[in-house]
Amino acid sequence: MPSPAPLTQSVIIGGGRMGADIALVLARGGVRVFILESSAARRASLPAYFQQAGGDAKSRELITWGGNWDEAPWSAVELAVECVPENLPAKQPVFAELARRCPREALITSNSSSLPISAIAEGQPTADRMLGWHFFLPANVVPLVEVIRGPQTAEKNVERLLAWSLQCRLVPIRVEKDVPGFVANRLQHAMAREAYALVEAGVATAADIDRAVRFGFGFRYLAAGPFLQRDHGGLDVHAAAIAATFPTLASQPEVPRLVTDLVAAGKLGLATGEGFYRWTPESTAAERERYRKVLERALAILAAEA
Repeated sequence: MPSPAPLTQSVIIGGGRMGADIALVLARGGVRVFILESSAARRASLPAYFQQAGGDAKSRELITWGGNWDEAPWSAVELAVECVPENLPAKQPVFAELARRCPREALITSNSSSLPISAIAEGQPTADRMLGWHFFLPANVVPLVEVIRGPQTAEKNVERLLAWSLQCRLVPIRVEKDVPGFVANRLQHAMAREAYALVEAGVATAADIDRAVRFGFGFRYLAAGPFLQRDHGGLDVHAAAIAATFPTLASQPEVPRLVTDLVAAGKLGLATGEGFYRWTPESTAAERERYRKVLERALAILAAEA
């Protein structure tokens, strides 16, 4: 199969944090980006947001925005990225409108973190060019992106999106089956389920579990994922650990009370001043900056291996 032509023009539906960060990713790949954002207040905040997010000033010049569907350069669009809230009834009409407006060869993608692309694209006559393109916050720092094939997605379109991801200096993985949560989030949720169970059983505090992940196996994961890590440690040792541990791992399907109680109380995390930890405006700002800088340093380590 010949290499796809480089991506030159894209449109993003939704200019929230994720949509804006994806715009920065596309722009660093030399792609022109039009952001369709209905909120005038959010559109007005985008210049300051892009300035704060950093990156190359010249690439930021490739990003424009507007509040009306008719403002986008539809005839030139090669890639559309839907970044509206995680709600199926909200996403389906957007996909229908994109199918109507985009050129027939343009790819239509969703950044949904859990909704199957098959459900979002249901009933559309152009499901062969509809895919999931799932980023992780902050999208302009975290290099991974998941390219999710729907049941009707053409192989040539999977290859195009993989190539365009590489053009934008991302690390794409193929997700061949459209399962809820895809790959990375399924792995994260499996770990989170056990973490919640350990706290609820009084085995360890949330803070100590965070330390166990960051300074234990999470630290090693920067060098090797779970399969490579097991080769380092020895599969015989791993098999013995599985036999002793797997039968005791949490397996409940419902959302843990530890989470539902916090949500019911409006304690949602940094945005509300309390979640598993307490936050002031000052500590929130400091934590966001610390988090960003740690990720950037980690990215530099990984980039050195590329």
